[in-house]
Amino acid sequence: MAANNDQLTRREFLKKTAIFGAGLLVCGVQVGHARGRERGRERGGRGRNRALPIHPDNPAIQLHENRCRNCGDCQKFCSNTMGVFGRNVPSGEEACIYCGQCTLLCPRAISERYHYSAVAKAIADPDKIVIASTAPAIRVALGEMYRLAPGTNVEGKIVASLKSLGVNYVLDTTFSADLTVMEEAAELLLRLENSDAKNPLPMFTSCCPAWVRFVKLFYPNLLPNLSTAKSPMQMQGALTKTYFAQKIGIDPAKIVNVALMPCTAKKAEILLPKTRDVDFVLTSRELAYLLNDSKIDFLQMQNAPYDSLMGTGSGSGMIFGNSGGVMEAALRTAYKLLNDKNPPDNFFNLSPIRGFDNVRRASVDLGKRTLNVAVVHGVNNARPLLESIQNGTQKLDFVEVMACSGGCIGGGGQPVSKMNAKKLKQLRQQALYQRDASQAIRLSCDNPEIQTIYKEFLGKPLSKKAKELLHVSGH
Repeated sequence: MAANNDQLTRREFLKKTAIFGAGLLVCGVQVGHARGRERGRERGGRGRNRALPIHPDNPAIQLHENRCRNCGDCQKFCSNTMGVFGRNVPSGEEACIYCGQCTLLCPRAISERYHYSAVAKAIADPDKIVIASTAPAIRVALGEMYRLAPGTNVEGKIVASLKSLGVNYVLDTTFSADLTVMEEAAELLLRLENSDAKNPLPMFTSCCPAWVRFVKLFYPNLLPNLSTAKSPMQMQGALTKTYFAQKIGIDPAKIVNVALMPCTAKKAEILLPKTRDVDFVLTSRELAYLLNDSKIDFLQMQNAPYDSLMGTGSGSGMIFGNSGGVMEAALRTAYKLLNDKNPPDNFFNLSPIRGFDNVRRASVDLGKRTLNVAVVHGVNNARPLLESIQNGTQKLDFVEVMACSGGCIGGGGQPVSKMNAKKLKQLRQQALYQRDASQAIRLSCDNPEIQTIYKEFLGKPLSKKAKELLHVSGH
């Protein structure tokens, strides 16, 4: 299915970026940037700076040239902060990891590649069965589009709004985050026992597509270190058109799979070969645009529950949205798989790998062995660590990298805000940790739905069927 990728007119773009309370959100930021650009021109900056050369075929983001003032801020940010633009990349590749952080820096001129009009058409088609799945990070950020405080959990309103739109089923991607933990933890333990050139250590997490692309562009010799586990979104997509369709009794060919994500890179991820089980990705911002166009009064929605099948996740699945959350969730289950008992209390608050330090390292006692682990957020921050791994001066077993600051809660598809960026992300992050702490089930392996899908459909982690549906043969 093709997405709606039309360039917006000035009036349409301003309407989209200024329509919500906190998308003044956008306006407050834009005014400052615009004035700064004008001052730059007055100082003789005209012609020296350029916007990022975003390719017209970029699957994740787009430049609205009629709104660009050529201040060059996006180039500087991508080069200096993200460490991407201006670096050598393989021939034929664009120097872009699709993270969309530039859309937060300059929402005036750069946006995600829009899918929401195509989703609206699918919902209106009586021959289609539209299934939406929501990522953990959007539920603690979407409310900002409606002047709610950052960190406000609006998952019940999201479900109710989607059902009001006409979405047939609403599922929770924390379910497949739990599934990712099961597969990734099993793979980690296998690598620890039998590490070789094909499955080397350290094992890197693979759920962030912008990070995976960063490795492909700049550190291709480390590709074998990436976990072969698909991201939660990809796993959810694969199972929706197989397991879910079989259980519900619907034709997979009629399913339109929509992923609601905080991330623009997910729009590129759904186009990867052999993973095309998700048809469209809507960012948090796009979901608000869709609801607004459909005259849905989001704040008046009464909370509604997810559908029962593939709609339940553990606390571990919930913290996937935070930097360090994937690592913490995987270590919880790895401990239980290794020792056949629940981990100690400190495993449910691994403070050494939480927080906002660019790189966090820890030695974690798994009972039968100790793992040396590291967590990084911001791909440019990962460069020194990757160099040390390549030259053999850093010995690690497991590494989590998220492309965006703060992890998915700081993704390029999240609402734009005038609030201090670190404070904003901390509020979103705290909300997910609080949700985890309040859950009755905090281990992925204890999720009854996960136990059922292995019993009825997948067999066990790393089984032939699990590898076929939930893993990639190479990145």
